[in-house]
Amino acid sequence: MTGIPRTLAEELRTRTDSGLIGLLRARPDLLNPVPGDVTQLATRAGTRASVVRAVERLDRFALQAAEALAVAPDPCPYGTLAALMGGDAGDEAVAAELPRAVAQLRAQALVWGPDDRLRLVRTARELLAPSAAHPSPTGLGPTVAEATAGMSPGRLQQIIAAAGLPTTHDPVSAVAALTSLFSDRTRMAKLLDSAPAESVTVLDKLLWGPPYGGVTDHPAPHLTWLLDRGLLLPAGGRNVVLPREAALHLRGGHAHRRPEPVPPALEPVTERAPQLVDGAGAGQAFTALATVEELLKEWDLGGPPVLRAGGLSVRDLKRTAAALDTTEQLAAFWLELAYGAGLIASDGEADERYAATPAAEEWLQLPDHERWAVLAAGWLTATRTPGVVGTADAKGRALAALGPHLDRSPAPEIRRRALTLLAGLPPGTSVPAAAVLDRLRWERPLRGAGSPTGAAVRTAAPAGDAAPGAPAPVADLRSRLAQWALEEAELLGVTGRGALSAHGRTLLGSTTEPAVPTPAETDTAAGRAAALLAPLLPEPLDHVLLQADLTAVAPGPLQRPLAEALDVLADVESKGGATVYRFTPASVRRALDAGRSAAELQEFLSTHSRTPVPQPLAYLIDDVARKHGQLRVGAASAYVRCDDDALLAEILADRRAATLRLRRLAPTVLAAQTSPEQLLDGLRAMGYAPAAESAAGDVLIARADSYRTPPRSAPVPVPDGPPSPDRTLLEAAVRAIRAGDLAATAERKPVRAPAPTPGALPRTTSAETLATMQAAVLTNSALWIGYVNADGAASQRVIAPVRVEGGFVTAYDHTADEVRTYPLHRITGVAELADDAV
Repeated sequence: MTGIPRTLAEELRTRTDSGLIGLLRARPDLLNPVPGDVTQLATRAGTRASVVRAVERLDRFALQAAEALAVAPDPCPYGTLAALMGGDAGDEAVAAELPRAVAQLRAQALVWGPDDRLRLVRTARELLAPSAAHPSPTGLGPTVAEATAGMSPGRLQQIIAAAGLPTTHDPVSAVAALTSLFSDRTRMAKLLDSAPAESVTVLDKLLWGPPYGGVTDHPAPHLTWLLDRGLLLPAGGRNVVLPREAALHLRGGHAHRRPEPVPPALEPVTERAPQLVDGAGAGQAFTALATVEELLKEWDLGGPPVLRAGGLSVRDLKRTAAALDTTEQLAAFWLELAYGAGLIASDGEADERYAATPAAEEWLQLPDHERWAVLAAGWLTATRTPGVVGTADAKGRALAALGPHLDRSPAPEIRRRALTLLAGLPPGTSVPAAAVLDRLRWERPLRGAGSPTGAAVRTAAPAGDAAPGAPAPVADLRSRLAQWALEEAELLGVTGRGALSAHGRTLLGSTTEPAVPTPAETDTAAGRAAALLAPLLPEPLDHVLLQADLTAVAPGPLQRPLAEALDVLADVESKGGATVYRFTPASVRRALDAGRSAAELQEFLSTHSRTPVPQPLAYLIDDVARKHGQLRVGAASAYVRCDDDALLAEILADRRAATLRLRRLAPTVLAAQTSPEQLLDGLRAMGYAPAAESAAGDVLIARADSYRTPPRSAPVPVPDGPPSPDRTLLEAAVRAIRAGDLAATAERKPVRAPAPTPGALPRTTSAETLATMQAAVLTNSALWIGYVNADGAASQRVIAPVRVEGGFVTAYDHTADEVRTYPLHRITGVAELADDAV
């Protein structure tokens, strides 16, 4: 094709395969389904939904360039666009970066045409151009021609006469004269020199937008001066507007108050030793593992019930936060982290509740660094966002932890991008979170600013255009997601003291754009990160320090069997770098109920203590063991038996036993009108140490069984739009588009049947179709056919017939780039191609 392209489709046909691949990679929504030809591709690229998605992914400067094109003449020479972006005086930074912005717009098919005739696609112009309902982010109003549409010819002549222009014979020339005056810097400056000071003040107020104001039926003289000369034009009712050409003169040619050609710098930087950052990250990683393990232990026998609408109740969230010794918001994060890793889930029973999953058992048996890798990999790709827990949904209902409607599809992209920015800094270097948020807002100024509608795109003004001293806008979803990502990365140990750790840097894997790793690549990167983290984590200890005040100090993390045994024998008094356990009669009895004898407990403590077993602790164990099992409780309704009838008499005489409704059946047996469990609890509350027994009279070991859900899968992230296509798919799509375009645009030889209308299928009789096919086999020529498949879908194809027999034609299909067989009765018609068409 030669000459200037007249449409977007014509320009797309001139692009190389790599150019089309770049377009489809930047806008993957154009691939679903694969366009049949270039015309379909161009049509789909101009649809509102696709253009909105593409505009939302522009950086601040590219978006400003598109906004400037929306208020520029159509088509717009590159020089005019450069003047709008850099102003009359020019701007070196803008001049240096503008070619990149235009190339980005052109690569995404938002702008087409040569540099002397740049055209913004119609849908993008409609989204970004100013209107009375949706002012432009530039703050500019309508042109003189748009604002004077419908104005009486007499009024137009009055305006140009007051502005010092000669009258004309028609409204069109009058509008052109007024536009020329406002666009002429010299004549416009001379006109404004004669303006009253109050009039100039009014223009200054409207200068950067919004350009609309109101006037009364009897405006003041300074307003009348502006109205008479067209510097304020009617905008419906009592409203007036500052025309675009006048505003550009007052602005010195700038379309934006503050162009932002380069992203904000990541500063101020704080440099620390990388080893210090890695150590801090490893400490946080160990704390994260301990917290999740504590959560699983808290829910070991079954967690709280599931709300009818799904999720955890506020009361249960508070209880979980108290058990984890943290805030409710952080408790929601740990819950969602474990849920996202598939460690907790609902059991699916009629009386549904949460519990640990079978995968949690496997996770607990892994080494610490591998357990961290499972959590980190799940967090990096999760779309569930614990930060929104407690906020209201669209219906005003509070969002619950572990409940529905917590997915925010942009979260993984923002999380990865925030960490990638930190990865671009030298190791050990951190910057304030505000600097990261500013950079992310520059990269995607419209992303997350509202729902993807035209109204959201039109009204979302860049922060750079805010008036000085104006209040900061409410943080949009993207900024909040980025803030939460940085906080959660610190909690997980991906960062340490605000800087990306070595294992966090490895967790990211590739940081090149577009960074969309596959699940397998994410798991591989997490494994490599875990290997770096492993030597930084503390080694589990096999000992504790027993003290005379009935406590034991664990100076570090304990080996799992030792920690599990101590959890039964003692109560945790305080956590931290060193865990303090306290031995009490109830905790010792708990160990005896679990089947351990006093001698076994003494031996266990002697083996695992670096200090001798204190005498008070030995006495405590022996004293509780001596009383343990002296009373026996079984099922009658329930009974108590004891060889010491004096002890039973003491129990009967105790007023606290009244609720148990005991009576003596024999000198050594008491009966109770309550269940064995309630009887056990009641006697223990009175200070006794009864033991349960079986029907055979054997002591029952009261070891609680862990409760687990059936096998459950981790929640699947909700994608943010269509997935990013790989290279193979892109290349195949471009081949299909090229082949379809060949079928739709190839030059055909005339046929005897009436010429088909553009885009219609060829029509020939069955005899003509068969004869043409047979001739093409002999001459080895290509044909253009219309084909209807078994589903009734019609398409055009270019084929080279190889064999015709049995009612079928075997041919090489240029559209599909393969050999296929077609039933002749499904071919609507055939036409020969020009000799040089293929």
